[in-house]
Amino acid sequence: MKMTAIAIDDEPVALSVIQAHAEKVPFMELKGLFTNAFEAMELLRTEKIDLLFLDIKMPDISGLEFLSSLHEPPMTIFTTAYSEHAVQSFELDAIDYLLKPFSLARFLKACNKAHSLLQLRQERTQPGVNVPDYIFVKSGYEQFKVQLGEVLYLESAGNYVHFILEDKKILSRLSMAEALALLPAAQFTRVHRSYIVANQKVERIDRSCVYIRQAAIPIGAAYGEAVGRISGEV
Repeated sequence: MKMTAIAIDDEPVALSVIQAHAEKVPFMELKGLFTNAFEAMELLRTEKIDLLFLDIKMPDISGLEFLSSLHEPPMTIFTTAYSEHAVQSFELDAIDYLLKPFSLARFLKACNKAHSLLQLRQERTQPGVNVPDYIFVKSGYEQFKVQLGEVLYLESAGNYVHFILEDKKILSRLSMAEALALLPAAQFTRVHRSYIVANQKVERIDRSCVYIRQAAIPIGAAYGEAVGRISGEV
């Protein structure tokens, strides 16, 4: 399965490095290299792109601002010379964070992670696929079997995710994108950049929140349509 990608960086030399590395990745198809983020935005509107390599420090708009502006962004790997934005990048669902200069081996590791996530997403959304009623969640050095029927909601905590269950919490080192890929799309809905809810556990919905037990979970501005599908309005 091919994975389409583009790269945005205001430094042509940095783009050349990504291009050289990408040519060695057999499952990747690099569709474009951009020094101007706004030109890349036009391509993202018109073509299906699976993965975005994105610099953070750019003159007109930062990579963090650019990613935040996208309604349905592709998977994103940040490529930067600065380490201080790592936590914020994972809050924006970054798949990985490559510090320049990065090696081919480190680049390939990030690409493999994105490709595995893409495959998992496609498997979970294929019609007729028998989805298990449990998942395994890694926490520390242990793997916990989690029955999907016991999950109330998920909450992001930087580059970790809290699985809030009926009787306990499990903290796992995942991005929200990775967590969402583990879950059956028909049973779970992302309602906010930091929250995923179990549809059947939702007790009430108003303009600003989804309610599960005593938790009032905020609805993000970009997720109104998804919340409407929970209640059958969309």
